[in-house]
Amino acid sequence: MITYEDVVRIFLRSAEHADITTHHDTWLNPETLEREFESICHLGPCEEAESKPICTVSFSWSPLDTALALEGPQGVCEFFHEPNETCPHLHTEDVPPLALDLAYAIDLNLTPIVELQVQTLVRSLRFRVSETSSRAIETRPNISIVQGEAGLEAESLMLQQHVELPLWNPESLTSFREMIDRQRGTQRHGRGCARRFDEDDDAGASQEEWMPPLLDEVVADIQRVLGALDNFSLAPFKRNS
Repeated sequence: MITYEDVVRIFLRSAEHADITTHHDTWLNPETLEREFESICHLGPCEEAESKPICTVSFSWSPLDTALALEGPQGVCEFFHEPNETCPHLHTEDVPPLALDLAYAIDLNLTPIVELQVQTLVRSLRFRVSETSSRAIETRPNISIVQGEAGLEAESLMLQQHVELPLWNPESLTSFREMIDRQRGTQRHGRGCARRFDEDDDAGASQEEWMPPLLDEVVADIQRVLGALDNFSLAPFKRNS
């Protein structure tokens, strides 16, 4: 069984092992019961954080995620009807992954826009972040611009990434139907639920065993990207350089 608390704990532990400093917080919406996690990550001590690139990691955990993690589809079905083998809830293959949003931010020191080769700057940093990330689906750049005394100034550049993590059987993404066919006795399924087969079943590791390596890969990406951005310099992208 993988819960919201498990994902948070494993992520923070992986970040600590990678020497990444984290400042995290969690929220619970009392009306929808949706839970949210956010952590600001950076390399080095906090005293130097203002001059270094940061990465903000966030994800949401819905009430359905909690129900599936604790009870599996069978438990959800029991709320609406008597569970049976033909119930579509138990045979769905459309299990949504856990979506992580990563946002890298670099301070551009309020540089006048007219002094920057903006297109070259964005293309270069986007490529640098993309080639350093192994699990990100996409990388989208965004420049924050403010009105200064000398005109428009570039305040910061943000590179947003989206990462999706399967919460069960990532090796083959076996469907619930195949899992049920192999099932013996009582088993709970679902997004984030531990699988329990016969003792001779070698279908693969449970979520508790393979979730840490998945998050280790995400944290390793963050460490590499922050390291690459830490050596970033605006000089090559200034028109007067």
